[in-house]
Amino acid sequence: MNCVERATVFGCSDETLVGIVSAPSRPRSIGVVIIVGGPQYRAGSHRQFVLLARALSAGGYACLRFDYRGMGDSSGELRQFDAVNDDVAAAIAALRREAPSVEKVVLWGLCDGASAALLYWQATRDATVEGMCLANPWVRSQEGQARTQVKHYYLQRLRERAFWVKLLSGRVATSALSGLLGNVRLALKGSQRHTNAQARFQERMADAWQRFPGRILLLLSGQDYTAKEFMDAVEREAAWQGALQRPNVERVDLAEADHTFSRPADCQRAQQLSVDWLGRLIPT
Repeated sequence: MNCVERATVFGCSDETLVGIVSAPSRPRSIGVVIIVGGPQYRAGSHRQFVLLARALSAGGYACLRFDYRGMGDSSGELRQFDAVNDDVAAAIAALRREAPSVEKVVLWGLCDGASAALLYWQATRDATVEGMCLANPWVRSQEGQARTQVKHYYLQRLRERAFWVKLLSGRVATSALSGLLGNVRLALKGSQRHTNAQARFQERMADAWQRFPGRILLLLSGQDYTAKEFMDAVEREAAWQGALQRPNVERVDLAEADHTFSRPADCQRAQQLSVDWLGRLIPT
């Protein structure tokens, strides 16, 4: 399929955002807005979003990858992932202007880009959003990080003979043991409800996930602590109860993939999974 790429500039509040549109000659009625994980600009690690956008475009989907305010070539002050609702809304509008045949959009996000997608919908209930492709969503908290490290790192180390040899020979530093004990205390402490908006972003993500009427594709990397922390939260936190069993959710685990799908095979598989899933959203 013939595809073109072109730069676009669009407004967000009083600032100017820069993006790249990748589009086939005859785009389908669903387009894709890529929300990058931060701090990243629109190309992504090892150009993963360039390659993703081109794969989506080759599959018939107009796609926009862009820089938040304060990132890359966009103007303004740098902001966190939970303060980019206006940026996402501006990007959706820009894609629809650039590709008038696009009626609905899918938000494709990695890490806190996935979190930003959920937070955007939770805040706006934007009916334009038909689906979300969420890769290794970010739900980081002190307690969650501690649980993940204890469960997926320290317990594995305790099963290794080399660890005990080092411990008994005095070659395991006191600081390392202190770190383990500190993480265990945090892990046992459990999650706490907080009153400020910054601390509640995980609950707002869960609320969006539970209420979103469209389709969700969840991509999880097997070699990634962010993905493991997300799964620990889903299994443990009441707000996420039953989240993965919802009929609109499709989960795919990429056992050997790292956080950004840096191996070519994993990168290509994530692209193909996304294209195939999009094809199931609407008739071809």
